[in-house]
Amino acid sequence: MGMTIGEKIIARAAGVDVVKPNDIHTVTLDRMMSNDGTTHLTVDMYNNKLKHPRIADNKKVVFIMDHNVPAENPKTAEAHKKMRNFAREHDIALYEGQGICHQIMMEDYVCPGELIFGADSHTTTYGALGAFGTGVGCTDFLYAMTTGTSWVMVPETLRFNLHGKLPEGVYARDLILTIIGDIGANGANYKIMEFAGDGAHNLTIDERIVLCNLTVEAGAKAGIVEPDEKVVEYCESHGRQAVHMFKSDEDASFAKVYEYDLSKIKPVVVRPDFVDNFDTLEAVRKEKIKIDEAFVGSCNNGRIEDLRIAAEVVKGRQVHPNVRFLIAPASQAVYIQALEEGIITTLMKAGAMVMNTNCSVCWGSCQGVIGKNEVLISTGTRNFKGRAGDPSSKVYMANAATCAASAVKGYICGPEDL
Repeated sequence: MGMTIGEKIIARAAGVDVVKPNDIHTVTLDRMMSNDGTTHLTVDMYNNKLKHPRIADNKKVVFIMDHNVPAENPKTAEAHKKMRNFAREHDIALYEGQGICHQIMMEDYVCPGELIFGADSHTTTYGALGAFGTGVGCTDFLYAMTTGTSWVMVPETLRFNLHGKLPEGVYARDLILTIIGDIGANGANYKIMEFAGDGAHNLTIDERIVLCNLTVEAGAKAGIVEPDEKVVEYCESHGRQAVHMFKSDEDASFAKVYEYDLSKIKPVVVRPDFVDNFDTLEAVRKEKIKIDEAFVGSCNNGRIEDLRIAAEVVKGRQVHPNVRFLIAPASQAVYIQALEEGIITTLMKAGAMVMNTNCSVCWGSCQGVIGKNEVLISTGTRNFKGRAGDPSSKVYMANAATCAASAVKGYICGPEDL
């Protein structure tokens, strides 16, 4: 019996020839990432709970401050201080203010075929380069950091065969939100979502990031796009080599196989308060739902392609006077490129507020928090009740073009409504 991409990655990490779903294996991790959401808790356990604390391999560990950067209150400042001091003491790579953790990992570290633990749920992002990335809690991260190993129960794999190309004005975000709407927020619980077919290979690396990033919102343990020459080119352009280019065997076993014709995907708006509360822009625009804030950013949609789209929509126009339009580039590299292309100037002239590179509104803790009964349309990752502010507020999810157009009109609409 053949193996899927995810099974091959786990087999490599476990040092065995074959694995199958529901097997439990001890694995050696290739990389570990922790951000300022929980690293201070990990540090406290390391210093206070372990009899013989040690870091197994500090070169495999990366700390990234991105959730509350810069610190917005003394409590956060102390958590950051603890994180900085620990990183310096143990010679751990530390990023502060350089970007969102998953974007930094993609730019500087991730390679195909790797098994990576991240103390953040959207670590599934790394599958865009053919890696197995999965989120863990700070206790599991502590064990991984101090031993270099962990255990994994091999998930079943769902195969998504993608065909063709997305239509003009339809984006990878619309595709993954459509898939989640179809299978449900629990439709991939503890499974691998594998994307393949000519449609998957037609997608850019940035678009594949969007797919894999949100697979966790369907409950997936990991999301993986079958790697190809675009992955090789991306890695080489970032100074890395793509070595383990795994593909599923022809006789691999899948829990279920889905077929998607990308030409039939339409712009999506996800209604509050669940990520699978799916609807189409075509239906929602008729309601002219007023918004108070719009956001383009996050680990799902803060890359250069998204900023270009938003700038093109608002170019020569003005943000509605009753709307706050916030932009947060995903990394310094993205920010600098947007500056060089004139994108930031276009956005600011239209009335957008450009934030520093961090999680910003998506995290709902330090920037752009919305008040009672306010409405946000966002390219963020989640729309749970209270995610972006007051529990009575509402978060709609859409692509960058829809968010930008809505910022101009003052209600949820698409670029064609301008």
